[in-house]
Parts: sequence; C-alpha cells; structure tokens
Amino acid sequence: MKRLTIDLAELPEDGKTVEDELDVEVFDLPEGDAVPLSPLQFRLRIQRFESELLLEGSLSATFEFTCVRTLHPFVQTIRVDHAAISIEIGHQAVLDVTDAVREELLIAFPANPICEEGDQPGHCEINPRYLSVDKPSEDELTTPPRVAGDARWGALDDLKDLQDPSP
Repeated sequence: MKRLTIDLAELPEDGKTVEDELDVEVFDLPEGDAVPLSPLQFRLRIQRFESELLLEGSLSATFEFTCVRTLHPFVQTIRVDHAAISIEIGHQAVLDVTDAVREELLIAFPANPICEEGDQPGHCEINPRYLSVDKPSEDELTTPPRVAGDARWGALDDLKDLQDPSP
C-alpha cells in the first residue's frame, strides 16, 4: 500500500479496524539518517467523532540506525503499541492519513540510538583511546593544536577596563 486514505462515506458509523502495511518509501528519510528495512505495519481502529477522525492502534517498522557510541550500524524495530492520532476532517470526503501515521512512528525514534537497544543487542562501549578524560599520553592519536584567538575580540577585552564615570 502506498498511501492510507479513508473514504468517510464508506466508514461505518461505529468505525472499522484496518490492518495493512505502507511501503518503505513512505518514510522518505534524509541520507545519513535511519534506513527503513521493513514496511510500516499498522493495525488501527478508525472512528469518526463529528469533525475529527480518531485512529487508535499499533504501528511498527524496522530500521537500521548508527550507534552514537560505537558508530556501528544496528537493527531496531520501532513499535508504538498505543498510538492515538486525531485528524480534523474539515470539508473533505476522503482523508489521506499517511503522513500522520508516519509521523507518529517517527516520533518514537530514539534520540541517541545505541546498539545495546537493538533487536540483537550489541556490545556498546566507546573505545577509551577516544575519550578526552584520563586519556593516556602514550596513545598514537595526535591532539590538534589550539587555534590562536581571534584578534577582533581584543577590542572588546580593552573595554572591560573602562569604567562608567560616577555622576
């Protein structure tokens, strides 16, 4: 399924349950972000309440993330078990709710993905040679030289010596 559309004329008064999946193209994530590995699977109860459409149910999809600690790729399934999406109907007879469903799943992305939280948890440890705290001096990594200060700030430093004259 490419898009999830709801025809309000065909929606029963007491609502209906829809179970299907949306193609991975629906995610349209920027390069360098998570990579979708499976379609967006959903099971939603759809019901109309006057001027709004309520979708409740579960969403899931599998993605490849890059661990923020190790920079290694790992696979994690993102699940939203109790999704609740409210959409204003307006004057539309057919509603495309694809983007709302997609966004509900994307909001559940981890802010800092780590491989320990993957479907097959990995060993997630930062290589200590890259830590600046307690960094041994005998490692082979070079420390970049400090950049000299910007001379334009010198004028501001001179101002700190000025004092307001007393009235």
